[in-house]
Amino acid sequence: MTIDRRELADFLRRSRDRVRPADVGLAEGPRRRTAGLRREEVAHLAGMSADYYMRLEQARGPQPSPQILSALARALRLGDDERDHLHLLAGHRPPAGRFGGDRVGAGLLHLLEQLPDTPAQVLGDLGDVLAQNDLARSLLGGVCTVSEHGRNVVWRWFTDPAARDAYPADEHDHYSRLHVADLRAAVARRGAADPVAGRLVERLREADEDFAARWDRHEVAVRRRSRMRVVHPVVGPVDLDCQVLLAQEEDQRLVLFTPPPGSDTADRLALLRVVGTERFPSEVG
Repeated sequence: MTIDRRELADFLRRSRDRVRPADVGLAEGPRRRTAGLRREEVAHLAGMSADYYMRLEQARGPQPSPQILSALARALRLGDDERDHLHLLAGHRPPAGRFGGDRVGAGLLHLLEQLPDTPAQVLGDLGDVLAQNDLARSLLGGVCTVSEHGRNVVWRWFTDPAARDAYPADEHDHYSRLHVADLRAAVARRGAADPVAGRLVERLREADEDFAARWDRHEVAVRRRSRMRVVHPVVGPVDLDCQVLLAQEEDQRLVLFTPPPGSDTADRLALLRVVGTERFPSEVG
């Protein structure tokens, strides 16, 4: 990514004009010639020299660092979208968005219930199952939350042998690689200092040698779509296309399980809706 100095300069000027002195605790003053902030005031609020900021507004300054951009975003009272725009103009990727944690928004929960014919669930970025609709629960099984990482699909895949029983044995290596590579990407997005991600990886390395060996390979692949087969104890093998959609929160994803074209999955899912929830070991997610 490269810096767009002209657009960056224009955006800084326009943003500065939109901030009133009173918005940042400054007096208007009788001699103020502009309704917005002065360059010197923005520089002071952002903790940088007035000369450095002036050069940015004149499209002749150096490429600002992400730390400087964050300080400018705070000084100029930018919203999340404006902050991201500022980073992009300066040639940097925007910082991570807001995390939802364990709480799933009402809109996503409502959407889950409006998909009675499609298994769907909300996953955290580290693999925690946060919510499921009825059909996903019937197909993939309920979520155990007895242990610290009990609802985490990566933890269950590598530490609970029964979690793999529902999937063809010749596909186990594929799912193992998928889980580890996706977790690698999530941990990197959160940063090395994230305690939740660090604790999960530490416990997985201690609990399973296979996970530790795969983690050391440093394979990375964000899961966006895939094909999987679930061998359900009541309706038999179910082929599924998995589509991963990002939620507004940075750490949550909506996963839809849909019938592949030409398959009998729709009929098997319809049967599953009739028979209801059966006890079932786990899910790949």
